[in-house]
Amino acid sequence: MSTNSIMGLLGGLALFLYGMQMMSTGLESAAGNKMKVILEKLTANRFVGVLVGALITAIIQSSSATTVMVVGFVNSGMMTLSQAVWIIMGANIGTTITGQLIALDVGELAPLMAFIGVAAVVFLKNEKVRHIGEIVAGLGILFIGMDMMGSAMKPLAEMESFVSLLTKFENPVLGILAGTVFTALIQSSSASVGILQALAGSGVIGLKSAAFVLFGQNIGTCITALLASVGTSRNAKRTTVIHIMFNVFGTCIFTMLCLATPLIVFMESLTPGNAPAQIANLHTTFNVVTTLLLLPIGGVLTKLAVMILKDKDEIEDSTFKVQYLLDIKHINAEKLGASFVCMEGIKKETMRMLNMAKDNVHYAFSVFAKRDEKKLEELEVREEYIDYLNKEISKYITGVLSYENTKVGSKIFHCLYSITSNIERIGDHAINIAEYSNMITEKKIVFSKYAQAELAEMQKICDQMLEVLLNKQEDVVKWHGLMASMEQKIDDMTEQFRNNMYERIQQGICSDEGSILFSEMITDFERIGDHALNISSEILKIAMAEK
Repeated sequence: MSTNSIMGLLGGLALFLYGMQMMSTGLESAAGNKMKVILEKLTANRFVGVLVGALITAIIQSSSATTVMVVGFVNSGMMTLSQAVWIIMGANIGTTITGQLIALDVGELAPLMAFIGVAAVVFLKNEKVRHIGEIVAGLGILFIGMDMMGSAMKPLAEMESFVSLLTKFENPVLGILAGTVFTALIQSSSASVGILQALAGSGVIGLKSAAFVLFGQNIGTCITALLASVGTSRNAKRTTVIHIMFNVFGTCIFTMLCLATPLIVFMESLTPGNAPAQIANLHTTFNVVTTLLLLPIGGVLTKLAVMILKDKDEIEDSTFKVQYLLDIKHINAEKLGASFVCMEGIKKETMRMLNMAKDNVHYAFSVFAKRDEKKLEELEVREEYIDYLNKEISKYITGVLSYENTKVGSKIFHCLYSITSNIERIGDHAINIAEYSNMITEKKIVFSKYAQAELAEMQKICDQMLEVLLNKQEDVVKWHGLMASMEQKIDDMTEQFRNNMYERIQQGICSDEGSILFSEMITDFERIGDHALNISSEILKIAMAEK
């Protein structure tokens, strides 16, 4: 193979992969949050689930991205394992659309498509139109890359050694293994199937050999979801197991069909002389038939996944860890699909963090009033956990932002970043209140019954405000108004109680040190109200952005 052919092959592959990524990103961006909304509102109906999975995957051109989203939703408890089965089945059907697009003979129109798409991206300002331009440009670049690869691979058909190597893929084991490994390496079945179609279109490989490689590619595509499930819940890992079982089952069935029946000859007869179309049709048939076979027994797949990954015995773990965040390193190739999952995970993790801060606020005054050292230690450990989550969530948001390509998504992530920071500050003020108990003991400060009653009242209103914050109402604007009125009440109480303190000082029933400590405590309570209102304001912004 000449140097020119190698350069042409590499250049064509680069354009093909870039075109696919560009088209996928454009499709995802144009779809916006609709994919997430559809998945969130999914019913338990298996037929609806398969249809939704197929449509979502057809839109974003990646079964891996859909499966990663499903793993994330199962991990956060937004979707059950049973619902995930149907989505995965549909995703395997939807991913075949890329192969069908490649099989279309539109090579001559490819440069024009690329030009129109790039012109829209460069010269037009409307964001929606630019996303559509990305789709058109990506499709054009993809086809240009296909033509380049096809031209570069034609000399390979004359190389007996290379053709001899590929004929070995007629051995089912070797073919399936090659397809699995190659797809696992590039983490995209759509791309690996496209490359296989380019080889077939150049006459280098026939359907008899390509079929088994194709089956292996369906198994290899599971690697992305498998990596994304690292560190997730048991059910999220089971989702990946179901994905693998689906493709392994399909591979076993179709391998036997190819060996025992004239399936290959039949597929060739449907589009004689058009090898890329033959591969696309076999790919679609593989996933549709496998889905139809497994659709009646989806519940069995769920039970098998539970048997394979049994529930672990609950062992108390003293180490700090995040619960709802997927590892970005394993899902960053999925772009916006990953950002949907990450966004939901961050929301869940921040609510978990807010619950911890609420508990510390609730018990802080009790620790202060009763000088409960054991309870103080519990609060301090929880405060360390809050600080840990603040650091981890903040780092995570920073990492995810680099994969977000919509203004709405970026705005939501910035709001979540602000929420996390405000929760951390609530935790700080709660621990301040609790630790004042040490100062009281050391300096033997005594509060009057009036001061104690006022502090208890401040603690009660802060408790109530955080309770309202954690239970967001359907009418977000009205809910935010309630939060604002409660925060104003705290401000009014702070001013009133500080004036009462001045009167007690004049009456001689409040010491200098006691008045300083009292003032610091009511300031801490007032700051808790401020940060709670800040959080509700950011939640309101998110709700408005998602509409």
